[in-house]
Amino acid sequence: IREGEEMVSNDHFGSDKIRERISDIQEQWANLERLSAVRKQRLEEACSLHQFQADADDIDTWMLYILRIVSSSDVGHDEYSTQALVKKHKDVAEEINSYRPVIDSLHEQSRTLPEEQAQSAEVQGRLAGIEERYKEVAELTRLRKQALQDALALYKMSSEADACELWIDEKEQWLNSMQIPEKLEDLEVIQHRFESLEPEMNNQASRVAVVNQIARQLMHSGHPSEKEIKAQQDKLNTRWSQFRDLVDQKKDSLSSALGVQNYHLECNETKSWIREKTKVIESTQELGNDLAGVMALQRKLTGMERDLAAIEDKLGDLQKEADRLAEEHPDQAQAIMGRLAEITGVWEEMKTTLKNREESLGEASKLQQFLRDLDDFQSWLSRTQTAIASEDMPNTLSEAEKLLTQHENIKNEINNYEEDYQKMRDMGEMVTQGQTDAQYMFLRQRLQALDTGWNELHKMWENRQSLLSQSHAYQLFLRDTKQAEAFLNNQEYVLAHTEMPTTLEAAEAAIKKQEDFMTTMDANEEKINAVVETGRRLVSDGNINSDRIQEKVDSIDDRHKKNREAASELLMRLKDNRDLQKFLQDCQELSLWINEKMLTAQDMSYDEARNLHSKWLKHQAFMAELQSNKEWLDKIEKDGMQLVAEKPETEVVVKEKLSALHKMWEDLESTTQTKAQCLFDANKAELFTQSCADLDKWLMGLEGQIQSDDYGKDLTSVSILLKKQQMLENQVEVRKKEVEELQSQAQVLSQEGKDTDEVDSQRLVVEKKFQELLEPLRKRKSNLMASKEIHQFNRDVEDEILWVEERMPIATSTDHGHNLQTVQLLIKKNQTLQKEIQGHQPRIDDIFERSQNILGEDSPNADAIRQRLSDLQQLWSLMIEETEKRHSRLEEAHKAQQYYFDAAEAEAWMSEQELYMMSEEKAKDEQSAVAMLKKHQILEQAVEDYAETVHQLSKTSRALVAAGHPESERISMRQSQVDKLYAGLKDLSEERRGKLDERFRLFQLNREVDDLEQWIAEREVVAGSHELGQDYEHVTMLQERFREFARDTGNIGQERVDAVNQMADELINSGHSDAATIAEWKDGLNEAWADLLELIDTRTQILAASYELHKFYHDAKEILGRILDKHKKLPEELGRDQNTVETLQRMHTTFEHDIQALGTQVRQLQEDAARLQSAYAGDKADDIQKRENEVLEAWKTLLDACEGRRVRLLDTGDKFRFFSMVRDLMLWMEDVIRLIEAQEKPRDVSSVELLMNNHQGIKAEIDARNDSFTTCIELGKSLLARKHYASEEIKEKLLQLTDKRKDMIDKWEDRWEWLRLILEVHQFSRDAGVAEAWLLGQEPYLSSREMGQNVDEVEKLIKRHEAFEKSAATWEERFSALERLTTLELLEVRRMQEEEERRRQPPSPEPLPAATDSSPQQWEGKEGEQISQNGLPSDQESPRGTDAVDGGEIVNGVADQRTSSKEPSPIPSPTSDRKGKASTQASTLPTKSQDSPSAQMEGFLHRKHEWEGHNKKASSRSWHNVYCVINNQEMGFYKDNKNASQGIPYHNEIPISLKDAVCEVAVDYKKKKHVFKLRVTDGNEYLFQAKDDEEMNTWIQAISTAVNLDKSEVTPSGQSTPASSRAQTLPASVTLTTESSPGKRE
Repeated sequence: IREGEEMVSNDHFGSDKIRERISDIQEQWANLERLSAVRKQRLEEACSLHQFQADADDIDTWMLYILRIVSSSDVGHDEYSTQALVKKHKDVAEEINSYRPVIDSLHEQSRTLPEEQAQSAEVQGRLAGIEERYKEVAELTRLRKQALQDALALYKMSSEADACELWIDEKEQWLNSMQIPEKLEDLEVIQHRFESLEPEMNNQASRVAVVNQIARQLMHSGHPSEKEIKAQQDKLNTRWSQFRDLVDQKKDSLSSALGVQNYHLECNETKSWIREKTKVIESTQELGNDLAGVMALQRKLTGMERDLAAIEDKLGDLQKEADRLAEEHPDQAQAIMGRLAEITGVWEEMKTTLKNREESLGEASKLQQFLRDLDDFQSWLSRTQTAIASEDMPNTLSEAEKLLTQHENIKNEINNYEEDYQKMRDMGEMVTQGQTDAQYMFLRQRLQALDTGWNELHKMWENRQSLLSQSHAYQLFLRDTKQAEAFLNNQEYVLAHTEMPTTLEAAEAAIKKQEDFMTTMDANEEKINAVVETGRRLVSDGNINSDRIQEKVDSIDDRHKKNREAASELLMRLKDNRDLQKFLQDCQELSLWINEKMLTAQDMSYDEARNLHSKWLKHQAFMAELQSNKEWLDKIEKDGMQLVAEKPETEVVVKEKLSALHKMWEDLESTTQTKAQCLFDANKAELFTQSCADLDKWLMGLEGQIQSDDYGKDLTSVSILLKKQQMLENQVEVRKKEVEELQSQAQVLSQEGKDTDEVDSQRLVVEKKFQELLEPLRKRKSNLMASKEIHQFNRDVEDEILWVEERMPIATSTDHGHNLQTVQLLIKKNQTLQKEIQGHQPRIDDIFERSQNILGEDSPNADAIRQRLSDLQQLWSLMIEETEKRHSRLEEAHKAQQYYFDAAEAEAWMSEQELYMMSEEKAKDEQSAVAMLKKHQILEQAVEDYAETVHQLSKTSRALVAAGHPESERISMRQSQVDKLYAGLKDLSEERRGKLDERFRLFQLNREVDDLEQWIAEREVVAGSHELGQDYEHVTMLQERFREFARDTGNIGQERVDAVNQMADELINSGHSDAATIAEWKDGLNEAWADLLELIDTRTQILAASYELHKFYHDAKEILGRILDKHKKLPEELGRDQNTVETLQRMHTTFEHDIQALGTQVRQLQEDAARLQSAYAGDKADDIQKRENEVLEAWKTLLDACEGRRVRLLDTGDKFRFFSMVRDLMLWMEDVIRLIEAQEKPRDVSSVELLMNNHQGIKAEIDARNDSFTTCIELGKSLLARKHYASEEIKEKLLQLTDKRKDMIDKWEDRWEWLRLILEVHQFSRDAGVAEAWLLGQEPYLSSREMGQNVDEVEKLIKRHEAFEKSAATWEERFSALERLTTLELLEVRRMQEEEERRRQPPSPEPLPAATDSSPQQWEGKEGEQISQNGLPSDQESPRGTDAVDGGEIVNGVADQRTSSKEPSPIPSPTSDRKGKASTQASTLPTKSQDSPSAQMEGFLHRKHEWEGHNKKASSRSWHNVYCVINNQEMGFYKDNKNASQGIPYHNEIPISLKDAVCEVAVDYKKKKHVFKLRVTDGNEYLFQAKDDEEMNTWIQAISTAVNLDKSEVTPSGQSTPASSRAQTLPASVTLTTESSPGKRE
């Protein structure tokens, strides 16, 4: 093109043609570029489509693999296997959930395709199919999870049910063999066993509940084995119910037998008790000769009353027990009732003896009783004087009220003692009269001192009463003062914080608020004045705090007056501010109106003649409007002057506003006059004529409006018509001025020489019409007013009827309130309604007065009006009547509610007193008993006084009932409740009085001494017994009885001894005449009591030691029997299959769980034996050792038997599990082999690639089964290692499994090799066909004889030939490639060479096959030959390399792989005979020395990036869970195993080089355990955390091994291309032949 342009620029003669050719070339070049871009786009779209298809194929492959897993029907055959399946299924479910983003990315990829491809049926079908299959997989996953959970629950339920039934069988045998004994000792032993059975039953009940819960869940979820589950559940529940019934039956029998024996025992004890008391009564015969003896005897006999009451209660209980036992045991009824009759006879005999002895006593103790009463009274008098003399002053109102109440109680107590005081004085006078003994003289002096103290007590009470009353009044005043000060503080705050508003609305709101505030002040004024008056009264009465009270009164009164003045002043200022704001608002409104009109007046656009008249008319109307609004300005000026006169302080603001308004108004008027003059001067004649015509036209229209007969149908329409009428009148006024203006205009026109007659005639016609319309206009207005009055009347009548109807429900309401407050509120509301009715009466009267005028005018609607007036009259009368009735009903309700309120208060008071009367408080000594009696007398008096209140309530209720109150029945019931409550209160008072009297008498029984000494002697006889028991049951009974004896002795004896000591000390301290004798009695009693306690303690220790020894013998015998029984029940069966073994294992686990309780008992027995041996010696110690050894030997034998059976069951279960795994794997391998052998023969390259992809899918499935093979083989090896009893059979199964696996792998590798060879053949065929087609296409060109006719043609032919030679040069390489031998041909050549060599070499004898050794070492050798992941390359090693396995190197249990994938040979040699024959490689193949370890170790680790460089810390130093892979001196990181297999790095990180890296334990990192660090040469440093130390050491060893590999043995680093990636980018050239068979073994 440049050359042509130069020729054109040089004016070549063919410039035009050159330009055409240049443009043609440029157009063709642009077209070529366009076509190239289109083709590039198509290729990219095709690439995206194929990439999409390849990814979809990968997803389909994954889904098929997952689908086979989740659609499995295997749910396990026992609980262990099911749990393993559940764990695996959980992993699968997590993988499915994590695969969702892959499918979503496929959708995103489809959206990046071209529109036609993205919407094509194929793409959409693939996406829909994938989504559907994913949903199917998710649903199957959910169903399988449910099935596994149901199976696990079923197995768990079966295990628990078997354990429960086993326990029930054992306990049923014991219960059925148990017989109820007759002896009490044997019964107690059986009862002890039943008590230990109860917690075991509770544990089993919880297990049965668990089984039922699991069964219900399974049946609710629709388990397929629902019938079997229901049957098992029903069976277990039936067994459990039967067992409980059996236990209850045995318990009832045992309780019944125990009841009979206990009854006999209690009868014996009661009889002995009665005989003891009879002896005590008979021993009092010697007493009673003098006063002291009589007093002692009386105390002794009075002390008997307590024991006699207890004996009588005991007899009553025995009578009830005997009746019950006679009914339950008819065969023993005679003996039971006979024992009761014996006890009754002894009881009657004792009562007769006691009665005779009491009658023999006289009244010799009256004097002693008087002295005791005198001492009590003097003690009370002293305490009361001390209480009254207290100088405590109250500080609060509650304290003042409390002290007053206490003081009143003291007064009541004094009044109650008045009678006792008089009786005591009379008795003293009688006792001392005529006596001259010194003791009696001393008694007379005490009586005189008593009189003096009594009088002083009254005086002290009066003084204290006055002081407390004044303090109470002062505290009341202080309380009211605080309330008043709070009111005043609130008022002062409000007054001080009120601001002047700046708007009219705010001003009115502030005034209303202030008025409400002043109303509140008025309401509070009464309270404040009451406080002031109360204070002044207290001051005048001379209160002790007069000064403080006067100060408070003056302060409150002064503040109150100031607040009143400030509130009034503030209200006046607020009103003044409101007036000012109203004036300012009016001024603002007028200013806005003037400004608006000024704009209209300043409009001077009247130059055009055609609209001049209309502007003149508008201006006339505008001037009329100004004139009518002049009053507005006058009103504002008047208001302003009035405001200034009333409030001079507003003068400046008001005058400023008024002057501004006047100025604006004058400007508006001058502007208006100027505009009017200008309009008139513009065209006077035309304006006059036009004005006349307009007026005439307007008068015609007005005439039509006036003649209308429409006077409105209702008040609204009439109002509208009146407004229109008003507008017409306003228009008439305006037009009237226009008519008058016409006259002045006519005069002006006549002066100017116009046609005067014509002008006058027009003006007169207009004036005449105008005058004629004035009268019809006035008549129409009067008619409209009359219509409005009628409609207004009707509206008022309707409003009044509506008002009455609205308030009628209130007047007729039947709601009379439910309590006093609501009734009072309703009365106030009714009174308000009555006031409203009274206030509304004038409106009603006004309506009736207006009705007379309207009806007198002969209105057409007179009948309707009369009807509505009649309705209004009836409603009004009815409402007044209903209001009066409601008032009377509410008054009745008020009376009833007032009664209910008073009754409720009375009930509350009586309930409060009831609580006190029902109190269980008891006196702790004699003095408190007296005080409680006196206090109770005060309360009794208050209850008696309250009778007046109850009587008043009763009187009120009778009055209401007599008056016929609607709630008479309820009132009567309420009154009966009050009466009943009062009667109950009096009964309770009497009952409590009786209890207090009994308590008082009880303290008088604590003075005996002789009875207590005899009781101690009787107890010593029992405590000194040497009986230790013959066996365990006997000693248990003795211990229980002695423990009860010791408890009774300690409780009763200690109480009585303390009481006697206290009394003796009081008598000695008071200077008693027989103080020495009392001291001797006290010392002797205390010594006897200490001896008794010592005997009881010794006896208790001896019995405890005997109990421990006999209990040890009993427990040893019982435990030995249970151990032997358990040993007999241990079965020998091992099971026939996996299910029976699992059942036996569950039963054995239950058995072991059951014997754990035995273990605890054995350990306890050992501890007891050790303790007893240290306490005993000789034969006893030997006997204890012998019993212990017997039990331990039996227990050891039982444990060994259990352990042996458990091991045998585990071995059997593992054997069956191993056989099951082998069977499953063998069946699977047969299916895989059939799948490999059943593949079709390919026809072209694409079909070969498809077959290779499918073959790789089989390889992935084989890899997935690697864990199963490893688990199975490890299980087999572990069974062989522990010398399983079926070792021979297990070895045979292992050999079969490994042989089958080896055969499967060989078949896969053969098939893979064959596919590679076929692929190379088909690729050669395809390339050869393409080359042949190209040759055929070029032959016509070469055979052509065309040499060109001119220079241009020749040059074209030369260029074409040069292009052909270039093309041929590019095809030269393809032909060279076709000339190279394919792998199949190389194999054939090698085979021929080997046959040639064999023919040349002499034949050698074949080596004998090695002897078969079936030992475990042989198996281990075979295992050593296993290759990585079933002999196939792992997911990270694609088929792009020749893999060889060295059987001796094992890393992490996986054999090393040798790869040469990074140095592929263009012509790889086929593998030789894989059965063990040596092979010679072609010179172009890499040697073994180039192999390197691959995938040396992989797994999950927690990683933390510490350093990015030598001096730079990492930006993100958080922990991440990554999947690590060590490969060829490199360490790569992935999200999980799947991403590692696909070659997708974690966060696109490149693998780190382990060359010269340092790996060691991170000893300086303390935050986590099991952490090691890796530091590489580029400065990066990482921390890794393993699960435990073993895994950490394994990783450190693996990394160190990779680091230390010799450089000559390591190929250039790089990761193998994952299989999935290869599937997306599979080349069509012969470079694919570099792939060798995966996992091939030499």
